[in-house]
Amino acid sequence: MSSPKFSNSLINETSPYLLQHAHNPVNWKAWNDKSLEEAKTQDKLLLISVGYSACHWCHVMEHESFEDEAVAQIMNENFINIKVDREERPDIDQVYMNAVQVMTGAGGWPMNIVALPDGRPVWGGTYFRKEQWKDALKQLSGLYKTKPEKMKEYASRLEDGLQKLQLIDPPKEVTIFNSDFLTENLEKWKKGFDKKNGGSRGAPKFMLPVNQNFLFRAAIQLNDKELKDHTIHSLNKVSYGGVFDHIGGGFSRYSVDERWHVPHFEKMLYDNAQMVSLYSKAFAYTKDNWYKEVVYKTLDFVKEELTDNTGVFYSALDADSEDANGNKTEGAYYVWKKETLQKLLEADFQIFEAYYNINSFGKWEEENYVLIRSKSDETIAEEFKLHLSELKSKKEDWLKLLKKEREKRIKPGLDDKSLTSWNALMLNGYVEAYKTFGEPEFLEKALKNAEFLQKNQLKKDDRLWHNFKNGKSTINAYLEDYVFCTEAFLNLYEATFEEKWLELAEKLIEVCLEDFQDQKTGLFYFTSSKDKALITRNYELNDNVIPASNSVMAKNLFKLSKIKGNLKYSDLAETMLKTVQKQIKTQPQSYANWLDLMLNFTNTFYEIAIMGEDAHAIQKKLQQEYLPHTIFAGSTEQSEISILKNRFKENSDLIYICNNGKCELPLNSVEESIQKIKHF
Repeated sequence: MSSPKFSNSLINETSPYLLQHAHNPVNWKAWNDKSLEEAKTQDKLLLISVGYSACHWCHVMEHESFEDEAVAQIMNENFINIKVDREERPDIDQVYMNAVQVMTGAGGWPMNIVALPDGRPVWGGTYFRKEQWKDALKQLSGLYKTKPEKMKEYASRLEDGLQKLQLIDPPKEVTIFNSDFLTENLEKWKKGFDKKNGGSRGAPKFMLPVNQNFLFRAAIQLNDKELKDHTIHSLNKVSYGGVFDHIGGGFSRYSVDERWHVPHFEKMLYDNAQMVSLYSKAFAYTKDNWYKEVVYKTLDFVKEELTDNTGVFYSALDADSEDANGNKTEGAYYVWKKETLQKLLEADFQIFEAYYNINSFGKWEEENYVLIRSKSDETIAEEFKLHLSELKSKKEDWLKLLKKEREKRIKPGLDDKSLTSWNALMLNGYVEAYKTFGEPEFLEKALKNAEFLQKNQLKKDDRLWHNFKNGKSTINAYLEDYVFCTEAFLNLYEATFEEKWLELAEKLIEVCLEDFQDQKTGLFYFTSSKDKALITRNYELNDNVIPASNSVMAKNLFKLSKIKGNLKYSDLAETMLKTVQKQIKTQPQSYANWLDLMLNFTNTFYEIAIMGEDAHAIQKKLQQEYLPHTIFAGSTEQSEISILKNRFKENSDLIYICNNGKCELPLNSVEESIQKIKHF
């Protein structure tokens, strides 16, 4: 192989996204003190380009502009060019995304920012065609050379606006949580429901598991049949759609259409982690075997494609892959031609065609089909006069055959960096699946990952690293890393009753109180006080494709307080929720995890303490039920943990159902306990 014509300093980085740009003619640099100082020394504008390895439009812009020598010349002569992997540096992404949204009213990736040498933004946007990009860069560099004071004046005004975005005042009036607030905001939210396709109206359509999780819980706890029907309809539509990979398992990031048919084909660890949790809980309530199949197939995908032999999880699979002609196109690995399917499936094609809509409903473009279901197994079996067991057997054979055929194709690129926050989400997914299905392998995977995080990502002072690649961690953790690890360790404690996970969760919370908390509001900044400041220090409050780090923090504080009896934690959780409550009313669907926390305050929340020799067997039976308004603690011996203290009795298996630390007389019947707990 001939050596590349160009190389830049990104060749020394570990991020797969940065390495993709290491042989561009653009003189890219990584975000570091040296690059930022260079901009000041040379008095050059910064050009900050942010993306991620699985981003389709990032690849398009790279091919059109960043691989073009004429474009590179303009960039190299006039700017210090910095490439940022948004997954490695979510802090930089957040700050400049806020700026782009203020300047343009929209955001997305790739995100391109031009900033003054001191880092303050003056211009930005997302994807640009080559000629647009060249014209903009010429104008901006010309303006900075001739009228720098104009740019500096605009940067100051924008900086002031960005600072004001982070101003949040604690509530002045006394706030009381009540179910009316929940009901009013749910009614407001319902107006945007897509009754036909599930989820919310419009396209593109994101699965937003945090929203579905809250809506499902609210429907059951508030006894709202309309809401329950909608959430189950949504779960079915999403998993029947092309966003779910029916052959290899796992979910893509979003659907480009309203009916969950054609995905944006990248597969992210964080989506699959949360979808495993969501469908495990949905199975616990409905006992619908399709949801079990979705969970098992998704975990098969994670095991086969996103898991390292050390137990750590990789980040993503690319949207693009090589087609039969050697061209990189979106979804090439996943789509099918009708004639290929006919040849492979032979006599079974007619049933397969009806099952996965190899017709006008399932057609995408260029005679390609994306598999999508629209009928239940029962309906198809009846149509073709088959027993359900016969259809199930056929389906297993089809999928094995097609998977084997698909594996002959060139796979999409793998982003093999590991992120602490996303690993914790996947760990949590495995724990939820274990609690629901009781599969020992799921707990083994969870424990292996937890041990990896403890050994490699936890420093001696209980601080965390954010990233891991090639045996190295280089970036200090953000709030998201701490809160998702805390959540996962708390859940792991609930599933195992091993106290070390509870102790570790509390240590991480104490670090957050020291390094991240804003004493004025009670909220937590995304970045640590120990790290070098960016142009603004942000809170993350809106729940999105991943829950906001502050809402997860508040829920962790609430749960830990229930086990440890530390009122300081529950008081802080309440203060945080009160601080955000006013904003919830503006757009409730952006605060689903906060509303989930509010249910803990407005409705009954139980602490379940299980004591005795058979504590683990009892725990397993109870945790296979859908009990979202509980937290579990237990021991097979005396324990000093607040909720368990003085509750152990020799030769007795006891189930204590407690509320705010006050426990009713213990029960020893699992069935009786379930009935009592389910009384919302």
